[in-house]
Amino acid sequence: MESAEASPLKRYPLGLDETSEEEYSSQSTLLQDFASIPTIDKAWTFTSTSGSQCMFSISQSNLLANKNRRYILSSHISKGSTNGVSFQWAAFPIEMPSGSIMVPSPSGSKLLVVRNPENDSPTKFEIWSPSQVEKEFHVPLSVHGSVYSDGWFEGISWNNDENFIAYVAEGPTPSKPVFNHLGYKKGNSTDKECGSWKGQGDWEEDWGETYPGKTEPAIFVIDVNSGEVHPVEGTRKLSVGQVVWAPASGSLQQYLVFVGWPSDTRKLGIKYCYNRPCALYAVRAPFSKSEDHQSGTNASEEASPVKLTQRISSAFFPRFSPDGKALVFLSAKSSVDSWVHSATQSLHRIDWSPDVKPSPDADIVDVVPVVMCPEDGCFPGLYCFNLLRKPWLSDGYTMILSSVWGSTEVILSVNVLSGKVSRISPENSNFSWSLLALDGNNIVAVCSSPADVPEIKYGSLVVKSSAEASWSWLDISSPIYRCSEKVISLLSSCQFSIIKIPVRDDSGNLTKGAGNPYEAIFVSSKSKSHNLCDPLIVVLHGGPHFISLSSFSKSLAFLSSIGYSLLIVNYRGSLGFGEEALQSLPGKIGSQDVNDVLAAIDHAVNMGLADPAKIAVLGGSHGGFLTTHLIGQAPDKFAAAATRNPVCSLPLMVGTADIPDWCYAETFGKQGKLMYAEAPSSEHLAVFHSKSPISHISKVKTPILFLLGAKDLRVPICTGLQYARALKEKGTEVKVLVFPEDNHAIDRPQSDFESFLNIGVWFKKHCK
Repeated sequence: MESAEASPLKRYPLGLDETSEEEYSSQSTLLQDFASIPTIDKAWTFTSTSGSQCMFSISQSNLLANKNRRYILSSHISKGSTNGVSFQWAAFPIEMPSGSIMVPSPSGSKLLVVRNPENDSPTKFEIWSPSQVEKEFHVPLSVHGSVYSDGWFEGISWNNDENFIAYVAEGPTPSKPVFNHLGYKKGNSTDKECGSWKGQGDWEEDWGETYPGKTEPAIFVIDVNSGEVHPVEGTRKLSVGQVVWAPASGSLQQYLVFVGWPSDTRKLGIKYCYNRPCALYAVRAPFSKSEDHQSGTNASEEASPVKLTQRISSAFFPRFSPDGKALVFLSAKSSVDSWVHSATQSLHRIDWSPDVKPSPDADIVDVVPVVMCPEDGCFPGLYCFNLLRKPWLSDGYTMILSSVWGSTEVILSVNVLSGKVSRISPENSNFSWSLLALDGNNIVAVCSSPADVPEIKYGSLVVKSSAEASWSWLDISSPIYRCSEKVISLLSSCQFSIIKIPVRDDSGNLTKGAGNPYEAIFVSSKSKSHNLCDPLIVVLHGGPHFISLSSFSKSLAFLSSIGYSLLIVNYRGSLGFGEEALQSLPGKIGSQDVNDVLAAIDHAVNMGLADPAKIAVLGGSHGGFLTTHLIGQAPDKFAAAATRNPVCSLPLMVGTADIPDWCYAETFGKQGKLMYAEAPSSEHLAVFHSKSPISHISKVKTPILFLLGAKDLRVPICTGLQYARALKEKGTEVKVLVFPEDNHAIDRPQSDFESFLNIGVWFKKHCK
């Protein structure tokens, strides 16, 4: 008789069972296809005798290495006689090492490559010609730390003669006390001296989220011929960035213009926060000749920066016109004055003369003012996240830029003399258009939608008359955005539209702008199965003064491809709809924004776009604040929820976040700036609690997934963990994933991949 042998019990990875393991397997293959789609980060164009060259900086997720692979792909632009254009692409891209920064010279004949240090190694500066490395310089940590490359403090600028480069780097680290077996050791000591250790010294405040350890961004100038590096003096009480060379005159020394933020007071988090006061300054550049030294002018006075923007509380992204007669810049004065982290911007001009010393009394001309309440379909104001280094057409006064317009990104032209603003990307397009580079009077751009992988477009100016001009846009075949046949097939079955949502508010106290309809982007399958609606995911952006654009998102395209419709809500308070609509939200978070989302859902259900029994909600940061509020205030409405680094408890956040001012501004509105305190009163804490999702936790029954970054300084992990533990205590189904090395964005490739894989599996489990 044969003896029965017990089969071994199958063990599943932590957090999985038999059903979810199958979903993990099938969804992860598809998600990898989406994750591998590249992204164009920047582009540059150069003019040559045979036409133009365009160089694209591209990033692609490298999941195994858990970093983004970065590479360069070049193309020759040929223009035909009949307004045709073709791009001849290089056979292969060239990979750029991690941590490197690349900036072409004004003529395109030289290329600066900066390789930031690892550990205690020096920063490397390489000067490339078209055929080889011409020079290489090593700058030790005793001179400065890493060169800033984040897009905010970042400023790397060649002068016109291409013999000097100004840039922003972390200032040299102050020396710290050294101890040995006898105690404190006096005098200079090396960090690696045997038998001793380095103490911590005084704590230095940094600039918060994504800037840990970054405390003193400073300006330096390197001589391209000798490698000699000089710091720019006189900026000690400022954190500086975005440096550019001012136009030079043969009879006057060269000046640098930069943005300065006060750094001798409390440093609040600056990432995504345009409400930090800042100004433009001009300072004499090191190495430059000065007639004033010969005439006996005080050297310290000569080195002191001149504040150019005395009468305005915010000035950034300085750009000089081609003729050097105008300095143009953006301002977030509305944001600084109201304390909201982002608001409608304005554009300004200072008339400039290279033959006259910079003056603090310069007249500031308002070019494009803040738009309070746009008429339907009209320009809603400026919302720019960046400006090209050279944003000018050949006339010298027309600036080209990208800006938010409702739920889309558009390309605008701005006449900086008259202030006329024109939308030059197609007005009948709901796609989002992003500016990459200018090629003379032509534009290289990217166009995409939630259902369409990005494509490169080439825009040409068509002059119809002296008063009227239009733009023609050509499709450019490109190898950059090639993706799998499966992705192409799935996206081809998707469609999207932008829906106007009427305001559901009978308070009668609304401004005109706050009463205008807001928008939601609806993504769905082109065909319904047996007239049944797919499950709906309500997607909510953070901020709250941010925007979900009608552009391609790999993560959201993945979710729509596994059988979901998406309702991406731009509730009131979002960018792109004018200042009155934006400013209607502060003081009303947890009520107005929640009601806007519920009204958008009801609107979609009434239109027959969604089944009320199959609705999930997804949001991060303030979108997570809304997600957790919604499942508490409308506990029967959602089958499932998922949230990334959510704001769950304002009393906990105000004492632990890098932006405690945000809690006051959004909770108390206009009074928040006056009420702010580092040590909130019990009365303030009570109001914070009443506005928080955790105040509704007793009503929550929706299964919820938490995705938390352990190094998040913006919404520290404790706020999400407290809420998740409280839900578990009352028996609600909760799943928590913590990413030990991630900050607020959770955007490291492996973490982002695992986040959306778990979101897809979680929603499949609860929204069948």
